[in-house]
Amino acid sequence: MRTAATMADNDEIGPVDYLVVEFPGNRMTGEGFPILVDLVDRGIIRILDLVFIHKASDGAVTVLNVADFDGDGQLDLAVFDGASSGLLDDDDIAEAGGVIQANSSAGVVIYENLWAVPFIGALRRGGAELVASGRIPSADLVAALQATDAG
Repeated sequence: MRTAATMADNDEIGPVDYLVVEFPGNRMTGEGFPILVDLVDRGIIRILDLVFIHKASDGAVTVLNVADFDGDGQLDLAVFDGASSGLLDDDDIAEAGGVIQANSSAGVVIYENLWAVPFIGALRRGGAELVASGRIPSADLVAALQATDAG
C-alpha cells in the first residue's frame, strides 16, 4: 500500500481532499471501511491522514484509537494504523469537532487523488499548470440538479 511517506518519491502529486464523516450517537458499523481499503488498493486514492474523534456532551473533542468499530473482534482499520502525513493538526481536529453533534463520533480523512496524477503530469509536460481546484458540496449539487429538473 502506498503511504504518505512515499509522496516525496513522486514528481507529481494529485489533488488532496478531506472528508469529515459523522457517526451520530457513535454508531459506526464499519460498512464503509472495505470500500476505503479497496480505493487504496486499486490506486485511486492514498490515505494521508486518518483520525477518529469523539465529541462529548460537554463539547470536548478527543481523538480515538483505531479500534474494532463493528465489534467483530478484528481491527477494522489496522491497515491505516499510523497513517499520518502531518497535514492534520490539533486545530483541524478542533474544527472537525465543531461540525459534529455532541455525543457523536467522526472520521477525518485526508487523501490524495492518485487517479489525477497521470492527467496532471501530462498537462504539465504540455506546459500547463494546475492553478486551482475545488469541491462542490453534495447538498449544493443535489439542490442544483433538483432545481434544474423542476425548471
